[in-house]
Amino acid sequence: MIDTPPATKRRGLPLGSQLLRRKPLGQMLNEAGTGADGSSGGPRLRRSLGVWQLTMISVGATLGTGIFVVLGASVPLAGPAIWISFLVAGFAALLSAISYAEMAGAVPVSGSSYSYTYATMGEGIAWICGWCLVLEYAVSVAAVAVGSAEYVNEMLQTFGLSLPAAIAAPPGAEGGVLNLPAVAVVVLAMVLLVRGAKESAWVNTVMVVIKIAVLLMFIAIAFTAFRASHFETLMPMGVAGMSAAASRLFFSYIGFDAASTAGEEAKNPQRDLPRAIIASMVIITGIYILVAVAAIGAREWTWFDGTEAALVQILQELTGNPWMALVFAVGAVVAIASIVLTVLYGQTRILMSMSRDGLVPKVFGRVSPRTGTPVAGTLIVGSAVALTAGLVPLGELADATSIGTLFAFALVNLSVIYLRRSRPNLPRTFRVPFYPLTPILGTVMCIYLMANLGSSTWWVFAVWMLVGAAAYFGYGRRNSRVAQLTRTDYECLSAQDPEPAPSEATAAGR
Repeated sequence: MIDTPPATKRRGLPLGSQLLRRKPLGQMLNEAGTGADGSSGGPRLRRSLGVWQLTMISVGATLGTGIFVVLGASVPLAGPAIWISFLVAGFAALLSAISYAEMAGAVPVSGSSYSYTYATMGEGIAWICGWCLVLEYAVSVAAVAVGSAEYVNEMLQTFGLSLPAAIAAPPGAEGGVLNLPAVAVVVLAMVLLVRGAKESAWVNTVMVVIKIAVLLMFIAIAFTAFRASHFETLMPMGVAGMSAAASRLFFSYIGFDAASTAGEEAKNPQRDLPRAIIASMVIITGIYILVAVAAIGAREWTWFDGTEAALVQILQELTGNPWMALVFAVGAVVAIASIVLTVLYGQTRILMSMSRDGLVPKVFGRVSPRTGTPVAGTLIVGSAVALTAGLVPLGELADATSIGTLFAFALVNLSVIYLRRSRPNLPRTFRVPFYPLTPILGTVMCIYLMANLGSSTWWVFAVWMLVGAAAYFGYGRRNSRVAQLTRTDYECLSAQDPEPAPSEATAAGR
């Protein structure tokens, strides 16, 4: 492996040139697994994850969010068509997941869509995408953790107990001061991540198996009370209501890209990452639709309005057995913990990649020689997310997460098109089917779902982008390692970009 040439300080690179400067793939591959300085001699991430662990990371980061946390708030928007909303949101996510699979096979590094856009569209778009990912991952962790208090209360009610309102809800809710269960879930995930990726992946796999089993149990029980008449007025709020619910439920699919953040800790990333991403989307979409159909079949859609922990209540009413509700509530808490663990993992790896590029402080990219993980970055991110989870209501978090994610996903779809045109012979272990229709549809679906989000969400997004611009011009522009490369260094690294063997190039050109 050829080390990255040392960056020579270069003052006065025009802003336009810096924003358009791409990070060479050769530099990305040379730096893979390294810490904040990109040096191959320092502590490195450990390649310990196979396709099974990667799939479980993707499923763990995704499965359960919409079912356990935002289902009750989404059914009043869509009515019995909630399963169609899941299908629409899942289709949009699947189109983007296919694009992610191609990019993960072509650019097998940490950083997810941030790294993909840096390699294709330049530093300016990469920063915007990375900033959106910070919003997506950090806020989605907080949003999911917020829902843990409801299920902790369901567990306690089996024994005739409940949490005081002051420690079970954020400020603004009735009697709320701090959502302590949400803080606790994030802190536990943070501690586990500090110990190591392999250990975290093993714990996550166990939790994923538990939550799949719990959801299958719900499906089986709910179908015993299924009534087709509950679906007779399929869209009481019209197509607009179904679309609004789909935009909110897109939040339920956030996380499948967490597998792509493990590119530098996967044993065989070019082979295993595409497989893990596609497999996880099939599993997740199938279970979501089954649970939604079973829930509406068991209870009329109007029943869900204002209902918290809806699935637990359905089980308790159908079985009359509080212990059944206890089992499901325990499973829901485990599911939420799994999502928090894997999404927080993805957040720390994205910030590590941005730190290695000089766009955020080096502290986020320092890898511990003892654990092979970015310990300091994990502690900082975990603490900030824990405070957000304890103090901010769920609804505001979910919508803000969706808009940042949709924007990042749209950029990944465009990255596939750009890289196919600019580097047609680049080795790819997975190719998007029906190109260019698939990435174009993926981009259109993301824009469509963004357009259905409320004006307040767009204002939050605009403010977040302004803060991001200030952060870039205040720190990233001055410290960018790619911008500091001399023309000679830059051309040298670009020359290291991987090229296919002659037989592969011939096949690609056919």
